Amino acid sequence: MTRRAALNVAALLTIAIAAFPVYWMLITALKPTRDIQSDTPRFIPTAVTLDHFRTAIHVDGFWTFWANSLTVTLSGVLMALAVALFSAFAVARLRWKGRRPFILMVFIAQMAPWEALLIPVYIIARDTDMLDHLAMLSLVYFMMTLPFTIVTLRSFLAAIPVDLEEAAQVDGCSRAQAFRRVVFPLLAPGLLATSLFGFITAWNEFAFANMLIIKNQEDRTLPVWLSSFKNVFGTDWGATMAASTLFMLPVLAIFLILQGRVTTGLTAGAVKG
Repeated sequence: MTRRAALNVAALLTIAIAAFPVYWMLITALKPTRDIQSDTPRFIPTAVTLDHFRTAIHVDGFWTFWANSLTVTLSGVLMALAVALFSAFAVARLRWKGRRPFILMVFIAQMAPWEALLIPVYIIARDTDMLDHLAMLSLVYFMMTLPFTIVTLRSFLAAIPVDLEEAAQVDGCSRAQAFRRVVFPLLAPGLLATSLFGFITAWNEFAFANMLIIKNQEDRTLPVWLSSFKNVFGTDWGATMAASTLFMLPVLAIFLILQGRVTTGLTAGAVKG
């Protein structure tokens, strides 16, 4: 009992430490300016206001930056899903020369720190005249999310019995039809899990977006815009926290809606590897 109580206390403490910055961001966005600028921190606001959210939303270009983030994130994740789906099928179901080295390269790419590629990616973008283009940023996010997507979908495919495809082929389906009609529907939880984590990775990415979008400020993404938000509003931390809250909401909403399927996808994909 003592050990269980200690573990529960440790778990609650960890949750509190992890959740406190989010709580502070939210209450700061809702506090009146006088409470934010007070010398004494107030952990519970005396009043609630939505003025900071109105300020953030009405900033010039806010919805443009929102659309930029959504465009590059969705395009990168969708491209990664399309390529990873066929790659994972080839790795999990087919036997071909070079299969093991390919899997090893994918694992190495997944473990590599992407920050180490900042300078090479910048040089490639500069030499191909792709700086200040959202298409280049989409390709970078595609590259970042592809290894994880391949590894996860491969594990999920390995957990689906081959007998199901063979039975479909016996009934007259081709291999492609068996995959589309039998295997693909069973992959739905895995596809949701990988797409969600890919979306979170690309949506929150800052370093590449800050480096590749230099001159054309209208093509900035939300993380880059948030970093310069304080320059626009000076010390208006309420508006800054309100903008950060609005930036966080899409990922939080998607995760809360899909969390059941995501958990199913991750646990099912971890059965076999």
